[in-house]
Amino acid sequence: MQTLSFEGISRRSLLAGAGLLWGASRPASAATGKLKVAVFSKHLQFVQGDELARTAAELGFDAIDITVRKGGHIEPERVRQELPGLVTTIRKHGLEVPMITTDIADTTTPFTEDILRTMAELDIHYYRWGGFRYDNKTAIIAQLDALKPGVVKVATLNARYKACAMYHTHSGVNLVGASFWDLYHLLDGVDPNACAVNFDIGHATVERGLGGWINNFRVTSDHLRGIAVKDFVWGKDAKNTWQPLWKPLGEGMVRFPEFFRMVAGAGFNGPLQMHFEYEMGTPAETKVLMKRDLATLRGYLAQAGL
Repeated sequence: MQTLSFEGISRRSLLAGAGLLWGASRPASAATGKLKVAVFSKHLQFVQGDELARTAAELGFDAIDITVRKGGHIEPERVRQELPGLVTTIRKHGLEVPMITTDIADTTTPFTEDILRTMAELDIHYYRWGGFRYDNKTAIIAQLDALKPGVVKVATLNARYKACAMYHTHSGVNLVGASFWDLYHLLDGVDPNACAVNFDIGHATVERGLGGWINNFRVTSDHLRGIAVKDFVWGKDAKNTWQPLWKPLGEGMVRFPEFFRMVAGAGFNGPLQMHFEYEMGTPAETKVLMKRDLATLRGYLAQAGL
């Protein structure tokens, strides 16, 4: 996670920077067919290379969201050497690579331009970005205003490579994006085809489980470019503290039928990723559970006409 460390600029400068972004007149995403489901490769870290691609295909996924970050399938400093070969292998198995997950927070993050250049060469246009945290010493709005210049710089760099950085929405204390309205403030005036939101419905429900997640979806809809799915229930951990406990899809509190009806109504057609945060056991057991959850997800998608 990154702390807020950018110096402020005027709103006029922010909007002027936004005008430089690629695709400013590009329309919002519109559904053109059935959504394809990507597996977040973090959950298949026990397989590499051809075995990663073959496993994802055998489980029934349409795509892979590759981790290009410290400890991931590709280390950032090796992106130029290793990502092209892995993407070629994945595509040979009939799968797509619509996005990658990175540690990029701003344009100063090491290897940022190497990653974006490699993505462009491979015709990959989406990546996960962000991870900002609040401190307890400065007013929240002031911290968000201080972040905006860095966001504009990221968006401007993305324009050069026709890339879209999607801010993943987590739940938790002092996390930018957990409240969602702060992302609206942060991204206001920024081209959604350059900097956008990766809406995690599991974390959104943790933060606002009754009706707040619906408002959050609506307030970020113009910048919606990716969706991540997971499920949970509230329960007590070993220390008798209430915590969100991650569960198999359909066994938790997330209202998937209602959510995917909203997704369909929004005309969403971006990367859809499956996450598996609950304990899954051995690699063999993990594969069984992934396949089951994927079948559950496809059932929800079919109900919504997705």
